[in-house]
Amino acid sequence: MAKQPMLKFTTVSRDMPEKRIPDLRSKDFDEIYSAYAGEKGAEQASRCSQCGVPYCQTHCPLHNNIPDWLRMTAEGRLQEAYELSQETNTFPEICGRICPQDRLCEGNCVIEQSGHGTVTIGSIEKYITDTAWENGWVKPAAPHAERAESVGIIGSGPGGLAAADRLRRAGVQVVVYDRYDRAGGLLTYGIPGFKLEKDVVMRRIDQLEKSGVKMVMNCNVGTDISFADIRAKHNAVLIATGVYDSRDLEAPGSGAKGIVRAIDYLTASNRVGFGDTVPEYENGELNAEGKRVVVIGGGDTAMDCVRTAIRQGATSVKCLYRRDRANMPGSLRETANAEEEGVEFVWLAAPKGFTGDTVNGVIVQKMRLGAPDATGRQSPEPIEGGDYNEPADLVIKALGFSPEALPTLWNEDALEVTRWGTVLADYETHETRMPGVYACGDIQRGASLVVWAIRDGREAADAMIAQMNAAAAVAAE
Repeated sequence: MAKQPMLKFTTVSRDMPEKRIPDLRSKDFDEIYSAYAGEKGAEQASRCSQCGVPYCQTHCPLHNNIPDWLRMTAEGRLQEAYELSQETNTFPEICGRICPQDRLCEGNCVIEQSGHGTVTIGSIEKYITDTAWENGWVKPAAPHAERAESVGIIGSGPGGLAAADRLRRAGVQVVVYDRYDRAGGLLTYGIPGFKLEKDVVMRRIDQLEKSGVKMVMNCNVGTDISFADIRAKHNAVLIATGVYDSRDLEAPGSGAKGIVRAIDYLTASNRVGFGDTVPEYENGELNAEGKRVVVIGGGDTAMDCVRTAIRQGATSVKCLYRRDRANMPGSLRETANAEEEGVEFVWLAAPKGFTGDTVNGVIVQKMRLGAPDATGRQSPEPIEGGDYNEPADLVIKALGFSPEALPTLWNEDALEVTRWGTVLADYETHETRMPGVYACGDIQRGASLVVWAIRDGREAADAMIAQMNAAAAVAAE
C-alpha cells in the first residue's frame, strides 16, 4: 500500500508560521508572519483529514478546492496546487493574508471541531502562491482570441479587478476607471502593510495591465467623465466603487479638531508608506506620533487603526467598543495581535461626547448587554451614572461605511438603489435594471469582506460574457 500523505493531524501539531515578536514588529509596517519553508508547508498541509464533506470549502465564499490543493501541497505538487487555487480565486496570495480564516474556512475545519487544531489553510494558501510567483508560474492572461466587445469597470478594488481578470481571460476589452492615483482600492489604501505589503498588490495590478487591462486613474466619475459617457463607450459597465461614506457620530463636540475618519487616517498612512508627501500627516493631523489615541469601533477597520497608531509612535492606544469581546465583529486573531502590540481594549464603552475645541478627551458611557437585537446579538444599554472622561489627543472614528449617493453624484436618476443606498442588482447575475449595467462587491451587498467582492466580480464577469455570447449567437443566425 502506498504511503498515506494525509490525515496526519493526530501526529503533527498545528504550527503557524513564525510571528515576529511584538517589540520588533510594532516599529515597522512589514507583515508580521514569516513564510513557511517548503518542508513546513507540506507538513502542515498533510494534517488535512480530506473530509467527505469539506466544510472549509463550503464556508469559503469562493468555494475554493481547499482539500485538493492541500493534498497537492503535501505531495510536493506545488505548481498544480497553485493552478487549482487560481481557478477559483483571482488573488489567492491576498486572501491568504487578509481573509478572516478564523471566521471562514479554518473556523469550520473538522479537525478544529475535534480538538486537534485547525489546518493552517490561509498560511498554506499564501505559501503556495508566493512560491508560484517566485518560480514564474503566475502568468498574465493570454486569451485564445480577442473579442470586439468592451467593458468599462468603475472602481479598481478587489471586485472590479477580479472582474477585469475574468473578462480579459475571455478576450474582452477592459477599461478600469478609478478616482485614485493607484489601483487597488482598499487593498492599496485601506489595509495597512503589516497585513498586506503593497508590493503584493502592485505586482497583481502590473500583471493585469500586461494582460491588456487599461487603467484610467485620477478619474472621478460624475466630474471628469459622466456615467452616460462611460455607458456609451462600452458594451457593458460594472459598478464596483465600494462604499466610502464613513458613518459619523452625533454627539456633543464631534466636530472638534483631532477627531478624524478611519479611511482618511489609513489612506494617509499608506500613502506615506509609498513615499508620498502627505501634508495632513506632516502637520500631525493624521499622525499618531506622541499622542494619546482613542479608536471608536470594534470591526477590522478599528483593528487596522489601533495597530497603525502603535507603529506611528502613539504614547497610548485605546479601543472603545460598546459590546464585549465575544460580540465584537472584528477578527479575534487581529484583536489578539493588537493586544500583544500594546493596544488596550475598553469593552462595553461608548462615546457620549468629546471635550475641547481641539479634542482633549472622550466622554465615555459605560454599557451593559441587554436583549438580543434583530441580528441575534445582544443590544448594548447605557448604565446610568457610569460616565467618565478618557484623555485623548487623537480620536479615530471606525464605525463602518455606507454607500455614497451614486444616482446624485452621477446625475443618473435611472440607477436604482436599495433603502440602504446600495445599487439594486440581481444577486446571481449582478445586472441592474439598466440594460448592460452591473454592480458587484460592497456597492451591491454593503460593507463586507474582500473575498466576497472577488466572488461578486467573477460572477458579474461570467454573466457579462454569457450575455455577449448569447448576443453573438443571435447575430450569427
